[in-house]
Amino acid sequence: MNRPLFDANQANINVSNWMKEYLEKSGAKGYIVGLSGGVDSSVVAALAVKAVGVDSVHGVIMPIESNHNDEVDAIKVARQIGITYDVVDLAHAHRAMVTSYPAYYEYIDELLMSSNIKSRLRMTMLYQFAGDFNYLVAGTGNRSEDAVGYFTKYGDGGVDIIPLAEFYKWEIREMAAVLGFPEEIANRISTAGFWEGQTDEKDLGITYEELDNILMFFDSVPDVTLQVPRERADYVLKLINKNEHKTKYPPIYKRD
Repeated sequence: MNRPLFDANQANINVSNWMKEYLEKSGAKGYIVGLSGGVDSSVVAALAVKAVGVDSVHGVIMPIESNHNDEVDAIKVARQIGITYDVVDLAHAHRAMVTSYPAYYEYIDELLMSSNIKSRLRMTMLYQFAGDFNYLVAGTGNRSEDAVGYFTKYGDGGVDIIPLAEFYKWEIREMAAVLGFPEEIANRISTAGFWEGQTDEKDLGITYEELDNILMFFDSVPDVTLQVPRERADYVLKLINKNEHKTKYPPIYKRD
């Protein structure tokens, strides 16, 4: 994939400065970050530390019958950047939710329903911490995922601030490397940990390398040419149109 010049170090500085200014204006005391062990949440947490210091950032790790390695990696990230963290196992709450309405399984994909509940449970817990700490919830979405609506409405999409929403996945990996994260974090296979073997690329039906190339082409990034078959670009365009409702405020009826 042809990529434009990108100064990852300057991007980290710009984002952390923005996070610092935003927090000061908000009147809140710090940032809550849901840590998954993946590159996006790791970069957000590290930039929050650069913005407001280790004493004003708290990580929350929320396994729900997840791969134990995700929790291990998330703890490594928290310790590397020096923040406090809590591990909150939401498996019991998740089981209670999905078994409370069994008839749902007759017409809704079980894995999809279960995944959305997991995402919304995690965000509910993050806001519990945010309320207790008087912190803001820092989202971990990126340009690659947000553009095609790859997030759960009122789940991982329900946050106070989204520091990385202007950055493609490949840029965030470079930002992670500059921040000193090891290869296994910077280039970790992205997964929400919804079920065994689940990965973001499988869910999306496209690799991040392909997706980033297509989005940069759509965004008219200088010197970027489309390097995938046109039908792949058409597929991404369908995803964008299908999930447009996720990126807009709910429509409100206007009385005359």
